[in-house]
Amino acid sequence: MIYTPHGYQQYCIGRVIEDNALALWLDMGLGKTIITLTAINELKFNRFAVGKVLIIAPKKVAEATWSMELEKWDHLKHLKIVTVLGSESKRVKALNTPADIYVINRENVVWLADYYRNAWPFDMVVLDEASSFKNPRAKRFKAMKLVRGKIRRLVELTGTPAPNGLTDLWAQIYLLDGGERLGRTLTAYRERYFAPDKRSREQIFSYAPKEGADEKIHEVLSDICVSMSAQDYLELPDCVEDVVPVLLDEKARRAYSQMEREMLLEIDEDTVIDAGTAAVLSNKLLQLCNGAIYDGDKHVNHIHDCKLEALLELIEQLNGQHALVFYNFQHDRDRILSALSGSCRVRAYRDKDDAEAWNRGEIDILLAHPASCAYGLNLQQGGHHVIWFGLTWSLELYQQANKRLHRQGQRYPVIIHRLSVVDGMDEEVSRALEGKQDTQQGLLDALKARIGKVKRKD
Repeated sequence: MIYTPHGYQQYCIGRVIEDNALALWLDMGLGKTIITLTAINELKFNRFAVGKVLIIAPKKVAEATWSMELEKWDHLKHLKIVTVLGSESKRVKALNTPADIYVINRENVVWLADYYRNAWPFDMVVLDEASSFKNPRAKRFKAMKLVRGKIRRLVELTGTPAPNGLTDLWAQIYLLDGGERLGRTLTAYRERYFAPDKRSREQIFSYAPKEGADEKIHEVLSDICVSMSAQDYLELPDCVEDVVPVLLDEKARRAYSQMEREMLLEIDEDTVIDAGTAAVLSNKLLQLCNGAIYDGDKHVNHIHDCKLEALLELIEQLNGQHALVFYNFQHDRDRILSALSGSCRVRAYRDKDDAEAWNRGEIDILLAHPASCAYGLNLQQGGHHVIWFGLTWSLELYQQANKRLHRQGQRYPVIIHRLSVVDGMDEEVSRALEGKQDTQQGLLDALKARIGKVKRKD
């Protein structure tokens, strides 16, 4: 695919190329990944300005997002990317594999810094979701601080740099400039821009910005931070689709491959697949993509949490922005509710009371089945992020469900995130939806293609 950047994307690419330290504060869906990869390609192969590049990202993002984005675009196909994941022996092997870009999950940053110590080889580092380095007392921040002097270029990516307030900025900016703009210490930053808020006689629990602090902080950071919100760019479509690839781990992939092979190959190649059979087959495979499956007695069998982990990371990246999450099966709903319980205000949609609470901003994550609220509901006041945990074959249901947020009165561009298992039935559903196929024809075409693919593997 040929990449033609929007004007704002071209500007950001230029800034990454020209600036040795830069924070890109871009909303989700504005293309942070392709912007960064395009700049890396220019720096490495046209300007010879970087040698080895390290990308530090959330685990599920590290597993698939960067690799899949690189494979998508023609101008990046020559770049070699290696994921530094898994056991220590696998990570060491990956680090010793020649590549242009290495991607590691943020949980292993401390291990990586200790592994290389004074021999740190990465002259360019990208912190994907840099707000996860906002705590100056965290080990991952201290590890990055330790190797910062050996890094010539640092890029920080996030859509929400200060999810809990302006105090979150200090550690992130310190990694960029060593304290030049916001002070050498967090204490100095607080003294300059904040006043004690909630406190006891001996302890201060929180700080409140002094009058005008917000404007002063933005002014002092204006040369090192690029801040862009989706609603600021009229050239963007008012509805952006974001496919989030999900890699199954080895155990889950074996389970999926076994079920796919056994179920699909029950259908002889000379047998015509009718719509009823196609629905049963795709239903089982889609359940397995999501992580659990019903047996013949309607008991739920848990298989994996790969997609659930990806959902939790995606919600974390929203940093408090509300999201409407569509699920496909009841066990999806139950597992999501259990995983989010206690961490945010989550509710499964039942009736108009839930819709009203969502629109009042009283719900962070609203779970809904597309068939239950695809028509008539006005949910645009409660948020502008849609997440599809499990997709539907019905193009009509898909479009109508998205319209719950993408409708008159919505103040922001709606961003639709589709969690899609790589090389799974999710991808077939995505292709059918993108190709505007109806339910029955999409099912039949997809399963015939999967049968051919499985037979070739055998």
